[in-house]
This record gives sequence, C-alpha cells and structure tokens, in this order.
Amino acid sequence: MNTKGKIFIALILVFSLVALSGNLYAKKKGAELEIRKKDGQQVKGELIAVKNTSLLLLESGVDVSVDIKDIKNITILKKSKAFLGISLGLLLGAGIGSLYATSTDTYDSDLRPLAFIVYGGGSAALGALAGGFLGASAGKDKTIEIEEKSDFEIKEALEKLRKKARIPKFQ
Repeated sequence: MNTKGKIFIALILVFSLVALSGNLYAKKKGAELEIRKKDGQQVKGELIAVKNTSLLLLESGVDVSVDIKDIKNITILKKSKAFLGISLGLLLGAGIGSLYATSTDTYDSDLRPLAFIVYGGGSAALGALAGGFLGASAGKDKTIEIEEKSDFEIKEALEKLRKKARIPKFQ
C-alpha cells in the first residue's frame, strides 16, 4: 500500500474516533433556576440534583445547597424562543403567500409580480407576528411557589424539578 493510502486510512480512523467519542463526554445540562429564599436572598444557578430536603445548584462554578424549608419560590429560567418563532413564521408565511399568489389565475401576467409581493409580504408579516408570539410564550419562565404549600405539593414540585436536574436519579 502506498503512503497516500495509509494517510487516508489513518485520517478515517482519527475522524471516526473523534466523531463517535463525542457522546461519551456529553453531559445533560440541568435547568437554570432562580431561587428566592424567605429571607430575601436570591440564588441563581444550574440545577445539579434534587435531594430529599434540599436542592443542589451550581452557582458561578461553586456547588450551593439550598434547604427546601428556606425557599419562598423557584423560577425555572427558559431561553426566549421569540427569534426562532419569528424566523420560522416569516419563512412559512412568505412561502404560503407566495404559493397562493402563483397558484391563482385571477391576475394577468402584468400584475402577477405585484400579487406575489403583496401576498408573500403580507403573509410573511402575519407569520412573523404569530411565530414571535408563540415563540415568546414557549420561552416564558415558570415560577413554582413553595412557601405555604403542603408537604405533598412540595414533593410533587420537587419530582417535576428532579427531571430537569443534571443528575435526575440522585439520592
């Protein structure tokens, strides 16, 4: 085998190892939380684990344990999806409006470009508006009230949070 063939095989092996080993290092990222304590302090960080009586967060590279008894409320911070919604709505609306303009036979050939602009542009604007609204509502933060809740309700809330933790089965 010549040198070029050996280099080619070596490159394929290296590429395969790099591509396939990516999942070995992948970690699930926990939800971003903002915890407001009863004394007014706030703790903000990534949810690492939900214990029986506390939450473990990663705040600025430091593990912080927050006792459930000290928590007033927990806000699950979500990234806004408004831009994604606007983008998808714009594309979808423009496509639908343009298809309608090209499929209709009510306009003669001189007015067809104008119909394409009016229908495509109008539908794109409506699609962007609807997509932005839907994207913004999908990325809305959720607040869980802990203070004045029964033990059963708190346990239910912690079970929901456990699924969003980096280590969901931590005990």
